[in-house]
Amino acid sequence: MVRIREDLKKDGQTVVFANGCFDILHLGHIRLFQEGKRQGSVLVVAVNTDDTVRRQKGPSRPIFPLSERLEVLDALESVDHLVPFSEDTPLELILLLKPDVLIKGGDWKQDEVVGKKEVEGWGGRVIHFPYVSGSSTTTLVEKIIRSG
Repeated sequence: MVRIREDLKKDGQTVVFANGCFDILHLGHIRLFQEGKRQGSVLVVAVNTDDTVRRQKGPSRPIFPLSERLEVLDALESVDHLVPFSEDTPLELILLLKPDVLIKGGDWKQDEVVGKKEVEGWGGRVIHFPYVSGSSTTTLVEKIIRSG
């Protein structure tokens, strides 16, 4: 991770950071990644490991294991680097990477965004991308259960 930042810094690129479980990829995720890519040169996506997803979302999650989630995300044009993380928050990665831009979905409250204070502290920006109505993995899982 540090090497990624050092390489990018040499090239003067703007680094954008996003993070999440990305358990079932949906329209909200795609739009978030596309906007992240528009905001900088390189989009780094940190992905929760299976254990962290279970801790945060419960024992029935993730729907797909980390290896499959990474493979799906790797196929997206807008995503440049993928980094799995096993901590409860991505703060350590944010401190190592020192992104210029931190992008988070609008379903997160401003004061809940991990790394906001730190990114703004070194002159970076935090973007709250508008929530895409009905596009949350939890909502989709509930919809599938109701229909099936």
